[in-house]
Amino acid sequence: MSAAPGVLAQPRAFHLLAKPTGAVCNLDCSYCFFLSKEMLYPGSRFRMADELLEAYVKQLIEAHAGVTEVAIAWQGGEPTLMGVDFFRRSVELAELYLQPGQRATYTIQTNGTLLDEEWAAFFKDNDFLVGISIDGPRELHDTHRVNKGGKGSFDQVMRGLSFLNDAGVEWNALTTVHAANGDRGREVYRFLRDECGARFIQFIPIIERVAADQAEDGTVPWKSWRDRPLYVQEGEVVTGRSVSPAQYGRFLVDVFEEWVRRDVGTVYVQMFDVALANWVGEPPGLCVHSETCGLALALEHTGDLYSCDHFVEPRYLLGNIKERHMLELVSSAQQTRFGLDKRDTLPQYCLDCDVRFACHGGCPKDRFIRTPDGEAGLNYLCAGFKEFFHHVDGPMRVMGELLARNRAPAEIMGLYAAADAKRGRNDLCTCGSGQKWKRCHGAVPQPASPTRLAAEEV
Repeated sequence: MSAAPGVLAQPRAFHLLAKPTGAVCNLDCSYCFFLSKEMLYPGSRFRMADELLEAYVKQLIEAHAGVTEVAIAWQGGEPTLMGVDFFRRSVELAELYLQPGQRATYTIQTNGTLLDEEWAAFFKDNDFLVGISIDGPRELHDTHRVNKGGKGSFDQVMRGLSFLNDAGVEWNALTTVHAANGDRGREVYRFLRDECGARFIQFIPIIERVAADQAEDGTVPWKSWRDRPLYVQEGEVVTGRSVSPAQYGRFLVDVFEEWVRRDVGTVYVQMFDVALANWVGEPPGLCVHSETCGLALALEHTGDLYSCDHFVEPRYLLGNIKERHMLELVSSAQQTRFGLDKRDTLPQYCLDCDVRFACHGGCPKDRFIRTPDGEAGLNYLCAGFKEFFHHVDGPMRVMGELLARNRAPAEIMGLYAAADAKRGRNDLCTCGSGQKWKRCHGAVPQPASPTRLAAEEV
């Protein structure tokens, strides 16, 4: 393996999602493009070998020399298929290689169906942050998140979540937004907050690109991505499962109007945190709405390192960490150009946009439509982003002012309460839905049943 003299002396911080089982998963979610990535490794056992695990942990820590906190992140496929002992070994290796003054933080993204008391105890003992994939109430979750027999996974996820809650494990909700739940933002949010007890929430838009000749009226001839060729970021149309730009914008507005009245400072929604950071001129902490990207990479179970989790495909393969040090690959000209292209390839329409500072063109994977004047490279979600960012401009400015005065952004809830007290029940709701206030965000949430009780009924 070639060394990286000169580069290792000046490490740069980056985030890496390691996939110890590759694309292998015990579920068969219909929108999961990553399932097709098994085709990249025919004949593989899809299990990260112990020597590669050690190389990954060692190089990751070396690459962050001088950085006090090293994030060790796991994803899949379904990483818990590796078993608890694999992750115990990863913690042991991290403790072995951490330098004085360094500490490791551990995260794992899972569908939650295989979690039990042993997993929960391990996560608690090692301060893991666990991301749980859940798309809302049973009806919405089970629309696409099914097992290989086509049955919904809701009960198994809620059971797994109950183990985390019982053990006091810190977790966040990873909720995809698609055609089935895209019109029900407030319902999804209240479920996550009230039924699941979520205090950290990420919303991820589902956008499945396909060629025009593969999807007639948005319908594709396969039920699972396992049944089609390797998914790559190409195609000018989207599947019928994909969220529409209008849906996504309305979804975010719907959730924001609930959150800003009740949950500022107690529930953290990633998109709202990112927006506020951009409004006050701080780093947003999310590549999607940063000016450039390239510092969020993906490591396959073989040691192959890719530019991004959304670009695990041959043309974005940087190399293998068994042959070249991870930091050398992350610092390569290929990866540097990948990150800068996010800014440098924006169409003029984006450069002139009044919310460019908040949006930065969104994720490059979704830039496949044309601007009104015909220039290529506009984000598919542009209309939704614009609706959301324009809607939250006022409250973001208010929260920014509060921060500037060393006051809590949560004070904005009092301003909303005072305004709502003067609002007529039959006035139009402030969210812009066209519904009456009393039937929209003026409706008081009903008390929720504890998640644990719901799970115990399974």
